[in-house]
Amino acid sequence: MRRAGDLALVLLVAARDFTLPSALVIAFPMTLSIGAGVVVIVGLGGLYLGTRRRLARALAERERELLAERARADERTRLAAEMHDVVTHRLNLMVLHAGAMRVAAKDDGTRQAAEELRTAGCQALTELRDLVGVLRNGRKPRIPDVLPDRLSSLVADSAATGLEITLTEHGDADIVSPAVRRTMYRVVQESLTNVHKHAPGAQTEITIHCGPSTVRAVIRNTAPPATPGSAISPSGTGLLGLRGRVEMVGGTLTAGPTDDGGYLVDAVLPAFVPT
Repeated sequence: MRRAGDLALVLLVAARDFTLPSALVIAFPMTLSIGAGVVVIVGLGGLYLGTRRRLARALAERERELLAERARADERTRLAAEMHDVVTHRLNLMVLHAGAMRVAAKDDGTRQAAEELRTAGCQALTELRDLVGVLRNGRKPRIPDVLPDRLSSLVADSAATGLEITLTEHGDADIVSPAVRRTMYRVVQESLTNVHKHAPGAQTEITIHCGPSTVRAVIRNTAPPATPGSAISPSGTGLLGLRGRVEMVGGTLTAGPTDDGGYLVDAVLPAFVPT
């Protein structure tokens, strides 16, 4: 027991007098600092490489968008030139011929028809010039709001050509947003154009429902009394573009033949869309 006590005393004294070498004491914190610095450098390098890759992808995507926009601008310019050189020229000729017919006509009915044709041609030229400007410059078209009386005028113009047509309106059209009213106007306009081309002489009914949340335009025509000799084969392009216009404001459009040989166009639109 005495020997054990002496050994414990010797070990205690040795432990009190033991010290680490100074080099080891200095090197240990330095090693920790160097390791931390390496970790920081590696982390910063990873962040730099990741940021560089993301920036390169963003620049490449932006370049593709600019190239696509340039291609669209070139196509718009080409279409504007074609419309100006071909369509505008034909419309000008139509207006000039209508004016000459009005002057040379000997009866009032012919003069009135020629004047209506000339007026319609002038209106078409005005709208076409505005569209050509939109295609060339990419600016927004100057589209005025379509008021309810313009819809009545559109129906009256078709009735003046001999088309038997009725217009029934329900609700208050003033609560409908301008974009929806313009779309509704185009639905009726395209539908009447198709009746004139494919079913001349057919009875046509137009019903407009303006509710607090939805607007519905239904255009129904009966079968034509006889197949016209100069009938135009339907291409479907007009209705396809019209469906796209309706869907742009969040609406739906259905169109197709009816059981009695006529045709039905039914468009349902939201009453309000932000503009």
